[in-house]
Amino acid sequence: MTSAERRVAVVGTGLIGTSIAMAAARAGDPVIGFDHHREAVEGAAEASGLRPAGSLQACVEGARVVFVCTPIEDIADVAVACLAADRGAIVSDVGSVKAKVLGEVEARAKATSTDGSRFVGGHPMGGSERTGPEGASASLIEGVAWVLTPAGWSDPAAVTGVEEYVREIGGHPVRLSADRHDTLVALVSHLPQVVSSALMSLVSGRDSGDSDAIALAATGFRDVTRLAGSDPDLWTGILQANREALVEALDLYAKALEGFKGALSLGRAADLREALATAQAARAELGAKPRVQAGMALVQVPVPDRPGVLADMTSALGAGGVNIEDLQIVHSPWEPTGVVHLTVLADRVDAALDVLLGKGFAAVRVA
Repeated sequence: MTSAERRVAVVGTGLIGTSIAMAAARAGDPVIGFDHHREAVEGAAEASGLRPAGSLQACVEGARVVFVCTPIEDIADVAVACLAADRGAIVSDVGSVKAKVLGEVEARAKATSTDGSRFVGGHPMGGSERTGPEGASASLIEGVAWVLTPAGWSDPAAVTGVEEYVREIGGHPVRLSADRHDTLVALVSHLPQVVSSALMSLVSGRDSGDSDAIALAATGFRDVTRLAGSDPDLWTGILQANREALVEALDLYAKALEGFKGALSLGRAADLREALATAQAARAELGAKPRVQAGMALVQVPVPDRPGVLADMTSALGAGGVNIEDLQIVHSPWEPTGVVHLTVLADRVDAALDVLLGKGFAAVRVA
């Protein structure tokens, strides 16, 4: 296959679009990108090496596969424009709501006499609360479930084509119906966003009128409220697009909270412990990466808040043959210090500690 035949197009060069471009470039494929915001495509080009296109038409023409990575309300119009720009290209999207997108693509394709069979709904289940190309990384889609939601009118060859390419750049394709996808992501993606934002508003004093608690917030609170840092404009569109499934998920969550409330108010310690133990067992089955089968270990490393300290740490671990499965930084609100939380494979934790202690870091295993 020639370089031209392998070319990949990315329309919308934010966090996920740029991450896909990085993964495609790592696989050896030339990538071209387009975004109406010039600074976004320039940032993506610097981060991933993609070639900026001056128009959507120039971006899509001749592409093997096109990924539409725009806000959810724009996906259908952009997808149909991509289908019309090159009548041989396969087009997919990365939107986190699928039934609405598929319905809109079908309607717009029919209205414009465009062949919609080459469109395949998709959603890589990776991401971050960060936005824009500066937060992108190929690791955001590496090993994650990448849901594909073919419609009855989808060309089977197009579906297979997207599946094959997703595997090539490190994703794990999973076929689901659009409705099933929307029900599941309401529970595992959209509900956590709402819960995180609601808790952050409550404890910050905006809902409770008492902001003293925020000064006591430590690692657990920061972990639970990480998603509250997400882009409100982006998430307003996502939550609205999946509102029926999300309302059902909120009802289920409210019922679960009532169970905890009832056990506490009635002094039923056994019921409370059972609920906590059930959640603990379920959490233990949730790996840091879907492809990682071994156990995980958590290492805490106090660090000074100065330029280069994180690079020193990660470089040392890399040189020592230790892969970082996950990393979080918690900054102190009072001192120019922080704590880095490193997740590594359990069978590599001793090696990680040896490397870090040898470099002068006061690392300790906590889980």
